[in-house]
Amino acid sequence: MTASPPQVLAIDLGTSAMKAALVAADGTVTGWAERPVPLRVLPGGGAEQDPLAWWTALGEVTVELGRAHPEQLRAVGTVCASTQGEGTIAVDAAGEPLTPCISWLDMRGAAHLRRQFGGFPAYQGMSLRRIARWLRLTGGMPSPTGKDPAAHMLFVRDSMPQVYARTAAFLNVLDWINLKLTGRAVATVDSILTSWVTDNRRPGAIRYSPALVADCGIDADKLPPIVACTDVIGTLTPAAAAHLGLPASVRVVAGAIDTTAAAIGAGTTGDNDPHLYVGTSSWIAAHVPRKKTDISAGIASVPCAIGDRYLMTALQATAGANLTWLRDKIVEYDDPLLGAGQVSRDEGTIFDAFDTIIPTVPPGAGGVLYTPWLYGERAPVDDANLRAGFLNISLDTTRSELLRAVFEGVALNTRWLADAVDRFLGAPVTSLAITGGGALSDSWCQIFADVLGVEIRRDAQPLAVNARGAGWIGAAGTGLLTFADVPGLMRTDQVFAPNPTHRATYDEIFDVYRQLHRRLAPVYRRLNRPASSSTRA
Repeated sequence: MTASPPQVLAIDLGTSAMKAALVAADGTVTGWAERPVPLRVLPGGGAEQDPLAWWTALGEVTVELGRAHPEQLRAVGTVCASTQGEGTIAVDAAGEPLTPCISWLDMRGAAHLRRQFGGFPAYQGMSLRRIARWLRLTGGMPSPTGKDPAAHMLFVRDSMPQVYARTAAFLNVLDWINLKLTGRAVATVDSILTSWVTDNRRPGAIRYSPALVADCGIDADKLPPIVACTDVIGTLTPAAAAHLGLPASVRVVAGAIDTTAAAIGAGTTGDNDPHLYVGTSSWIAAHVPRKKTDISAGIASVPCAIGDRYLMTALQATAGANLTWLRDKIVEYDDPLLGAGQVSRDEGTIFDAFDTIIPTVPPGAGGVLYTPWLYGERAPVDDANLRAGFLNISLDTTRSELLRAVFEGVALNTRWLADAVDRFLGAPVTSLAITGGGALSDSWCQIFADVLGVEIRRDAQPLAVNARGAGWIGAAGTGLLTFADVPGLMRTDQVFAPNPTHRATYDEIFDVYRQLHRRLAPVYRRLNRPASSSTRA
């Protein structure tokens, strides 16, 4: 019996679950374990998670992996994490959290952001002079919605002054996991991005901008040192080693936030080779050789795991979250809709039922349209006031048509995003890798192919993309491979070609979809701004 090849314990912490896998340098994923982690949605736009619950869950999934795959766990020489991005945790001098994680969904800092960065003339409440400097140095700017660390830190400073005074460092989600693993507080080139305090003009030399730090409103000593995603930042502390059941000699590679890791895990490490990730949120991303920003579409190329490249990322706020909403708010386990999919609590999931029903409904969903803006939108428009909705329902409309409309609505929004991506890359995308949990649906993959009019190449293990990306980043950081090796290691299980007849149907629907946004955006602004304004005052 041959010994197991070297393994990376790949941590994948998303918004809904802590996951871990054992990943070899060739991309083989052995073992998989996960635990749900709760998200608290609070009045006034708040959204929080408990970082200590993440740590507890990480210990549990690693123990589970060890029981199922003891030989591979013994072969672990590296730990590397991929996590959700744009969360913020204040920690004290001992590394203990002073706050819950303020999630990437949290908008409570929006008013604080406007107060800190206002001025005349202004755009979306922020000084145009400051915006110009952000764009020149970082490639982007803080979201006016308050959904990133730049706003989160100001919210802590202004709303929790005693906590702010005790804060030794503000850490992103990835940074906190690395602190627990190594005892060292650092930020990676991608985790620090949305604090909007770095000079990103040289991809191999990302550093703090003194001017941006001086202007950000946060004490400079509360911002952690910056490292590359592939840097070995230390070895496991004795406490972390005991928690994970690993030797203290195991090295920790800095890792990356989810968008960065997925771009590696999808095998798309070549220039202008895009992938579509479909999870709770979704995005289209591709590595590019130059720093560039499309202000109107909210798309930028930003620092990433490949040291001499940038990652173009175009983010859609909610994708699979629309299906979770259907599952949790519309359909119950005893619902007859489950019977249509011939699944039960023991035999499958409601998503299996959805995938069985979708092909029974013709493209166009009987004329019903769905806008998937459950929590506002990020790109190609940054508008927190947008909301989801069904349109053109009649007495003849069936629930199955409503279901297909949701799948199509997410794809139509992705097409809107893809048009901006084509302009950014300078050429139309003709083939797109798809990954993430949404890629498990054959029906959805075909809908994406038809709506986008491009070939869709499905990742053979789409649920493992972030873990595989973390594994490959860890392997690159410890010299087991180079990023140029990655495309040759990637496995595709099916290619979905667009159906020309369906494409014609979706072309017409897409025109209407764009009109809906133009007409509904002012309505949503009127409906939702008063409530958000009162909570931000």
